Amino acid sequence: MAVCRTDAKEMASENHSGLQADPAVIVQSAATANKGQPSSPKPIKPVAQDLPDELVQAGWSKCWSRRENRPYYFNKFTNQSLWEMPVFGQHDIISDPLGLNATVESGEGDSAADSRQRKRRHSEDTQQQSANSFKKPRIDSSSTPPTPIVPISPIAVGAPSTPVSRTSGTNLVEEKQQPALTSEQAVSAAPSSSSSSSSSSSSSSSSIPAPASIRPTVVYWDLDVPTNAVIKERPPIEMLPPHPDVEVLRAHLTVKLRQHYQELCQQREGIDPPRDSFNRWLLERKAIDKGKDPLLPSDCDPIISPSMFREVMNDIPIRLSRIKYREEARRLLFKYAESAKRMIESRNATPDVRKTVKWNVEDTFNWLRKEPSATKEDYMERLEHLRKQCGPHVAAVAKDSVEAICGKIYNISGEYVKRVREKHLALLKECNISEEVERPEVMDRLVYCYPLRLVFPTTPLPRVDLHFENEVACIRYKGEGRKISRNYLSKLEQLYKYSCIDDVRFEKFLTRVWCLLRRYQSMFGVGIHEGTGLQGALPVAVFEALNKQFGVTFECFASPLNCYFRQYCSAFPDTDGYFGSRGSFLTFSPVSGSFEANPPFGEELMESMVTHMEELLGRSTEPLSFIVFVPEWRNPPTPALVRMEESKFKRHQILVPAYEHEYRSGSQHICKKEDIYYKAVHSTALIFLQNDTGFAKWKPVPERLQQLLAAYKLTGKSSSSSSSSSSAAGEKDQEQSGDQSSNTEHH
Repeated sequence: MAVCRTDAKEMASENHSGLQADPAVIVQSAATANKGQPSSPKPIKPVAQDLPDELVQAGWSKCWSRRENRPYYFNKFTNQSLWEMPVFGQHDIISDPLGLNATVESGEGDSAADSRQRKRRHSEDTQQQSANSFKKPRIDSSSTPPTPIVPISPIAVGAPSTPVSRTSGTNLVEEKQQPALTSEQAVSAAPSSSSSSSSSSSSSSSSIPAPASIRPTVVYWDLDVPTNAVIKERPPIEMLPPHPDVEVLRAHLTVKLRQHYQELCQQREGIDPPRDSFNRWLLERKAIDKGKDPLLPSDCDPIISPSMFREVMNDIPIRLSRIKYREEARRLLFKYAESAKRMIESRNATPDVRKTVKWNVEDTFNWLRKEPSATKEDYMERLEHLRKQCGPHVAAVAKDSVEAICGKIYNISGEYVKRVREKHLALLKECNISEEVERPEVMDRLVYCYPLRLVFPTTPLPRVDLHFENEVACIRYKGEGRKISRNYLSKLEQLYKYSCIDDVRFEKFLTRVWCLLRRYQSMFGVGIHEGTGLQGALPVAVFEALNKQFGVTFECFASPLNCYFRQYCSAFPDTDGYFGSRGSFLTFSPVSGSFEANPPFGEELMESMVTHMEELLGRSTEPLSFIVFVPEWRNPPTPALVRMEESKFKRHQILVPAYEHEYRSGSQHICKKEDIYYKAVHSTALIFLQNDTGFAKWKPVPERLQQLLAAYKLTGKSSSSSSSSSSAAGEKDQEQSGDQSSNTEHH
């Protein structure tokens, strides 16, 4: 449907629904701390302000609840509501980002964490109990934000010096500062976070709101952890806002591109495309792509993808899978010899090459006739010998053909990007939105990291339909449904509430969720389990240990669907920014903080990650730490692993053996609970990359490492039942083969 057909009233609502300021948690001096306070809901029936000046400066005001007929206290910076007068000195990431006003002993940090755990385990407590609970200050040397390089005010809240353009409806801000309620709702809502969410959701008038009343039964995240990542303020990104019509076209063209890839491999080389190689091609290309499409590459140098070329060449003349039985080894030896001979005879090879390959193939056939009862080891040894003798010659004659396949796929992708962008720009034009919009300036200052903003305003979005099938929510647009479990839909609602400022009534929420699910399905592919391994996540218990022992509050590679913290980097800033994404890690430049990195297991992407980390560590004097999780591939060793082991920033390295640890599935948002965890069939290397101050602050001492490894020993069943993020009995322990998830394969 054409979005420009929306009536004038809705158009007016679109143009004025966003906030006009985009505040971030700014690390600045006391002289500038009180300037540019962020917009916040104002109660329409305030009561006498008999609060101390310190609480007023921290954002607190006294309001009247119509429903309860009594006063309550509301913080305009954090959306926090309390029945009792707040205590000055409570550690709040907004009003007191460094905990300078906290007055409790540091030993109470653990009790605060325990309080959060009890709160999540008892998520069905009464509303009154939830409202009256008061979180104790959390002062933990391992997780408090680092000391920035400029003076700090205890009230370190401010707005950007340049006002945000009126049309910048998609701008995103630090989560705790964006108001999730309208003025009326701020007055009438009870001072509990659950009622705030319900009020935001129920106020939608033109589309179906998110089901805020749904409470997760099993939770694999902790969105209460504040960030300690400090960055330099950065401008909004120049990406077009997502629209379901555009996503439908992009998804259709991506499927066609996959089909082209399969046809080219079959027609030119007689093989099926290597499993998940197209998905790894997308990741490898986007790491260097300068094009304007968030998914499909169009401006890469070199044009020939090293990843796609290497994986196709590895399967020529045949694909050699894992060999378990003697007969299988004998069959593959015969098939390899026959395929190598046929390829050399049909390609443009020199006489000497033809002679060499033909002689080795005939020798193999003679050996097979003489040794009909050889052992599996004999067949494997003979196959390896044949590959060494014939492999280089086969690769030489196939090189041009494989390069042509890679180039053809890249060129088709570029044409598809043009088609998608033309449609997107046409939608903007129909809604009188120019491609040339005002780019707000940013100051050269340090701020706590905040979600990405889009410089382009959003277009009016069409409605999508929502219905439930037991514990699964189905969101449908033009007959195309995307499914997500109720738990994860509730998670997206929380992230959206924290991160999005242009949709306080949640009128665009479900449409943006549909675009998000459609985008990730386009990247995964349509095959069973295809691509989901690229989104595998660490177990909950490991994340909890990382946070408690090493102050980790940020994931370098995640998505709204699999993130544990609400601070993370992801592949698609345009769809994910509304749900808290800080953008691509390769363009994210923190000055300080403690980070976890579990990248998709693509060699080029992992190497780009190491390059970026070393650059960040080399130029920052503030505490900066990266704990990297990569597969221990030694045959051959991956360049990223070798570089990290030889890096001057490596402080420690530990190994978790294969089959003794687990990952959470990339399809955890839709799969059954018993399928969320799966065994890793490869060993995982944990490497600590830290600068000097980061090493001093989050030193990998034996006690901390022991706690981290102990968390890995918990299976999915025990971790989900004992962790603070879970309220159910747990998950079944499940072993899966390496073929089920691409992140357990090495090509």
